Amino acid sequence: MSEQTDNANDRTPGEASRTHTLEELSREYKRSVPADLREAKPFEWYLREVTADPRIARNAHQRVADMFDHYGTRYDEDAGVVEYLLASEDPIHDGENTFYGREVHESIHEFVNKVKSGARGLGPEKRIKLLLGPVGSGKSHFDWLVRRYFEDYTRRDEGRMYTFRWTDLCSVIEDQDPADDTVRSAMNQDPLVLLPQEQRDGVIEELNGALDAPYTIRNEQSLDPASGFYMDELLAHYEDDLQAVLENHVEVIRLVADENQRRSIETFEPKDKKNQDETELTGDVNYSKLAVYGENDPRAFDYAGAFCNANRGIFSGEELLKLQREFLYDFLHASQEQTIKPRNNPRIDIDQVIVGRTNMPEYRDKKGDEKMEAFNDRTKRIDYPYVLEYTEEAEIYRKMLRNADVPDIHIEPHAMEMAGLFGVLTRVEEPTDESVSLVQKAKAYNGEIDETDEIDERKLRENGDRAADIAEGMEGVSARFIGDEIAEAIMDSRHRDRGYLSPLAVFKHFEHNLENHGSIPEEKLDTYHRYLELVREEYKERAIEDVRHALAYDVDEIRRQGEKYMDHVMAYIDDTTVEDDLTGREQEPDETFLRSVEEKLEIPGDRKDDFRQEVANWVSRRAREGSSFDPQENDRLRRALERKLWEDKKHNINFSALVSAGELDDDERAAWVDALTEQGYSAEGAREVLEFAGAEVAKSELED
Repeated sequence: MSEQTDNANDRTPGEASRTHTLEELSREYKRSVPADLREAKPFEWYLREVTADPRIARNAHQRVADMFDHYGTRYDEDAGVVEYLLASEDPIHDGENTFYGREVHESIHEFVNKVKSGARGLGPEKRIKLLLGPVGSGKSHFDWLVRRYFEDYTRRDEGRMYTFRWTDLCSVIEDQDPADDTVRSAMNQDPLVLLPQEQRDGVIEELNGALDAPYTIRNEQSLDPASGFYMDELLAHYEDDLQAVLENHVEVIRLVADENQRRSIETFEPKDKKNQDETELTGDVNYSKLAVYGENDPRAFDYAGAFCNANRGIFSGEELLKLQREFLYDFLHASQEQTIKPRNNPRIDIDQVIVGRTNMPEYRDKKGDEKMEAFNDRTKRIDYPYVLEYTEEAEIYRKMLRNADVPDIHIEPHAMEMAGLFGVLTRVEEPTDESVSLVQKAKAYNGEIDETDEIDERKLRENGDRAADIAEGMEGVSARFIGDEIAEAIMDSRHRDRGYLSPLAVFKHFEHNLENHGSIPEEKLDTYHRYLELVREEYKERAIEDVRHALAYDVDEIRRQGEKYMDHVMAYIDDTTVEDDLTGREQEPDETFLRSVEEKLEIPGDRKDDFRQEVANWVSRRAREGSSFDPQENDRLRRALERKLWEDKKHNINFSALVSAGELDDDERAAWVDALTEQGYSAEGAREVLEFAGAEVAKSELED
């Protein structure tokens, strides 16, 4: 993004205008339109085309399943989950709608598996895919993204589909309204449905013989009532000469999904029960045609119901379980029988992926309703929880900032991560193992488990799901709330002429606004304030660590100490002696020195051997690879050595002076600020963290 901006700024005004001429814009648009979008083809052409590429005749589940694979996949071996790039990278929107978090990608993986099972005819094609999750978990945005990609996919050659229209009807049907001389297939059906079932089965058998796919082509649909009427009238006129009917009165046209035009994609949302009836789903009488065709004539029906519009594509039900029970009954036939039965009209076959979304309160209410048993049996629930890895959660906020017109402000280190940590703490269940704290559990979920830690992440997740009402991550503070508070903190910082956003500013907004957020239960407020204090404590440790790195960091000394540590570790493991640097005499490994390093990582005495062996193995691996020993390359060892160096030096640092600018030499403070800016701080933010960490260390020194 920054490179594009820089290049744009380098252009002259004349160059910019040439780039955006109407001619160029027109060419770009034309390239985005399928070449055959405006063309009408004969039915014979379609038969040849579908024989050459049987995938053209896929049903909705098969096309949606292939769509997910088309944009790319990546397999996460650790999680055993396929990541679909349309969600993890969002290629057609330049990453604007990427999704983060292991739990979210597990949910997407499960959703796609159900669609793929439906593509194979294993049952889920007759079920509603119900995305269940808390408010602000991203389920609606994922549903929206799937619809956008389906639109894009049907514009591509790989996703193309076709329908048909009737032409020159008035020449045969005497009472046909001249306005209806050419009529598009009301349900946008595949042209194959024009063939009687016996002949269609023969064509489909041939298609499946040439099909290279994990599913088979199937189509047992009947023509929609209006098309059925035209077919009967035309066959009677041509004395059952099907070829004459199809050659003289049928044109095949490209079908591109378009939600705005309600074509092969439809969204449906609950309204007030007084203003909503079943015709919104199934269609209704076209009263403007009643005077022309008369009552009960299929030509006098308006195929404008949501299920009609979604045919061949995706039906999306927003807040589905908020619908009245009577409306949900319409979903029973639509899902199980794949038909709809409009009032005073014959049944209509449908082909679509039915997706519903619902929040937790509505799900709990309907789950306990015995009268909803049939509906519940026809749904495949897919849990869509909050993210439980706080660094992944932080990426959600960064995405929010990338997609917005953010003021010129510097986001300080840890600001997004600590906001994410607070969100995660509200979502995970308290550990049942008293030896593991809530923050340790969050770190374990974030992948921060050292080999010597006795923390079983898998067991923590299993226990968390058992302890939760439905699943872990289905309750807590939403990313939406946290994002709103970050936005407020940014604007508040700008009003105060602060060019940076620190974690302390974010904490302040959390603390002030928890009570004002309508989705946070009052009984949770005390708990959430306690979690906020845990996050403050975690940030304090990180801030001190950063200042420690700035004030006491010495590459040469860390290398010397690291080499000394490894000499003594190898002697300890091999049960040999080590040469003393000063006297040159052989001596036993210095256990006091070894423990002074290891204790900085809080490694207990009964685990020291594991840690020493881990580091020794790491050194051996590097030696085999031809790499020299460098303690900077081992994160745990580096941190331990830095902390030891800090302990050795901190008594010579006046921490109280860090809080008061007047007590510190300007050059010394400037050097420390420079050291912090190298870690990603702004100059203003560096001064703040110096004062904050200095005050905390000074306070702890006094307490000691």
